[in-house]
Amino acid sequence: MICCGQPSRREILRLSAIISGAFTVPVVAGPARADAVSAVDLELVTLTETGAILTWYTGVPGTDDGLGRMRPAPADAEVLYGTSPARLDRTAHGRSGTPYHYVELTGLEPGRTYFYKALSRGKTATATSLVAGQAAGDPKADGVFSFTTPQPPPGRFLFSVALCNDLHLGETVAGLIGQLPWIKGIEQVPGHAPYPEIMARALVTDARKRGATYLLAAGDVSSEAAPNDVGRAKALLNGFGTYGTDYLVARGNHDRAHEGSAYATCTPGRWQGNDCFMDGFFSLGSPTYFTHDLHGLRVLGLDTYDKPGNGGDAGGLSKEQFSWFQAELAKNKDQPTLVFGHHPLFVENHPTAITGGNSMEASQAVSILQAYNSTPGVFLHHAGHTHRNQRSVFPIAPRVVQQEVGAVKEYPGGFTLLRVHEGGYALNFYKTRSDEARAWSERSRQELNGLWPQLSLGNRVADRNSVAARDFSGLSARP
Repeated sequence: MICCGQPSRREILRLSAIISGAFTVPVVAGPARADAVSAVDLELVTLTETGAILTWYTGVPGTDDGLGRMRPAPADAEVLYGTSPARLDRTAHGRSGTPYHYVELTGLEPGRTYFYKALSRGKTATATSLVAGQAAGDPKADGVFSFTTPQPPPGRFLFSVALCNDLHLGETVAGLIGQLPWIKGIEQVPGHAPYPEIMARALVTDARKRGATYLLAAGDVSSEAAPNDVGRAKALLNGFGTYGTDYLVARGNHDRAHEGSAYATCTPGRWQGNDCFMDGFFSLGSPTYFTHDLHGLRVLGLDTYDKPGNGGDAGGLSKEQFSWFQAELAKNKDQPTLVFGHHPLFVENHPTAITGGNSMEASQAVSILQAYNSTPGVFLHHAGHTHRNQRSVFPIAPRVVQQEVGAVKEYPGGFTLLRVHEGGYALNFYKTRSDEARAWSERSRQELNGLWPQLSLGNRVADRNSVAARDFSGLSARP
């Protein structure tokens, strides 16, 4: 989300246009029957060659929980599906007794079109309404939607990597945009654990359950790099495995060195203040960017805020880091290479893209793409910062996918699983699924006056799920 510094007048105008132009349905408070329920916000989150994950919410019609949504109403969860809209002859169920529904379809055939309808208490779930896309698949008649499973990546499966970003440990109010008075932040329900901790714990648990053997966290692991928050982030990520072996972390703009007494015990930063993030994750005097080998896959971790600033401007690499980066790419141009860092190179279809604050500095981004174009082994650039799912391919480097991944700490709340095969790879976004994580994710969907899904879910299923062919025959499988 747009989180840092004072927004410019141009940003304010563009955000105002989105809010005034988007179609919303007001919630009218009034009496409600005890057994009444409405099923809304249906989303096709994950689509693999053999499965699909659907989520939705059930609430009490005519009520308002204070955030502009219905008060939660626990209900059952049922999905009817099949290969013909007239014959939904298969059934899948989610857990009953919750308003936060998560149903997984398994045993699907690759390359087949399926039709489905989601139900709670016999009421058909309606999809999240995206102005510029479709959240639940292709709509048909009578509340039925369809999707087509992809073919699997070619060749033998090798290993999986969880891609995540924007944990924001220490944050207490989600959805703030600078100091705009008409944007109200959302806080955790009193008495519940801090939401960044809930979401980080769920990330670690679900990434392992989904088969990830490695994890890459692309920045903003902390809210403002306070020593306790950096330490807490590391402690939670240690639940996944060993830092430097099982998981790696890159710096985001929130993780920059800070001024003030709260940071006084940390090492002086190169550009400003004191650098508690460096103390937490890097050896004294070592660079905050690195290369790492995963069974022959070269991973390059970038520090995209290797510069002075208040965190609200464009990202950038220092002169020394950029020289190192170019030299690393040149060492073995054909080696399969994944790059991850906090800021996207460029952002598409975003209301503040024109300001540049949501991406790298433009001339440096162009130079990086030119370097990618002359390095055939680079296939993926994983970025965060925008808190959304977005798949982009730029003409300067058409062989490289830039994958922005939704934030861990808020709706849609999850991670992307990279599955590497000998002949290609798949990217699939998963929402975290613990009870507390699902509850906070749905509460935080009301950010930006309820319009946050328009910017964060991903307009296309392909922004959340994709398959690509690539020659990875030189990589080895994880034992």
